[in-house]
Amino acid sequence: MTFTRLTALVALATSLTGALPTALANGYPTKPITLVVGSSAGSTTDGLARAIAQEISAETKTPVIVDNKAGASGGIAAQSVARAAPDGHTLFITTNTTQAANPHLFRKLAYDPVKDFAPVGALVKGYLLLVTHPGVKAKGVSELAAVAKKQPLSFGAGSSSARVAAELFQQMTGTQLTYVPYKANPQAIIDLVGGQIDLMIVDLTTSLPQVKAGKLKALGVSSPKRSPLVPDLPTIAEAGLPGYEISYWNAVYAPAGTPAPVVQRINELMQKALTTEPVRRFIEQNGMEPFTSTPAELASFQAAEFKRWGSVIQAAGIQPE
Repeated sequence: MTFTRLTALVALATSLTGALPTALANGYPTKPITLVVGSSAGSTTDGLARAIAQEISAETKTPVIVDNKAGASGGIAAQSVARAAPDGHTLFITTNTTQAANPHLFRKLAYDPVKDFAPVGALVKGYLLLVTHPGVKAKGVSELAAVAKKQPLSFGAGSSSARVAAELFQQMTGTQLTYVPYKANPQAIIDLVGGQIDLMIVDLTTSLPQVKAGKLKALGVSSPKRSPLVPDLPTIAEAGLPGYEISYWNAVYAPAGTPAPVVQRINELMQKALTTEPVRRFIEQNGMEPFTSTPAELASFQAAEFKRWGSVIQAAGIQPE
């Protein structure tokens, strides 16, 4: 074989290899897509995933399945996606819990939040509601802190955001609450309504319906300004705890090794879904705001959030389990 012919064959092979990922992206998806969620049905992330799933299914004419894998603060879901085939058909719709907070809360994880995933894009940002059982004799944040100093109170949490929010409340008020862990926030809300626990600081999706039904009391929202969903409710900061603010975010990840063109195609599908009326309505009705990004921007944002949540967790005095 002549050197010229060998060179030509190498060039051809290289061009074909480079074209393969692009061809995969152009043909994506080739089978049903699974959106893995690390919480149970009824959570904010679950609702967002289901709203997005319907739009992507309609756009691609392909079934999109939401697979709930609650437990271990999202770790079970994270591990399953990390081990999935890197072809873009198994995706992780998750939060800061698995990608930024868990490494500071647990001594050992069954997944690596950076090495095991390919960032696809950010989706939304949201805030939390401070809610109590009606039996707790406090009409505001300052009163709640005073009650907590006089009698034992407990809080539930099924996500790192909910836990850190309550731990930060304790740190800033000088109170001590009993932490009751749950697999997911919806289960904790059920127990809060039933009086098994006293309070939570949790997403509006799972808490606001119970507030409107008169089954829980809302004392404040964790955002820097009042929520249009509850305009008469003060922020936790203005209700007696200046400087208190905490938020969460949702984003999409694929298994590490997923071809970049496929990741980009998924990003495009997700961003388009966020502009549709059903998804926009879900976001607004649950007190969230769109927060989109490129894959590279999500990687940078996650790195910054890793440091931020580490600082918050350290300030709250939480020791890794």
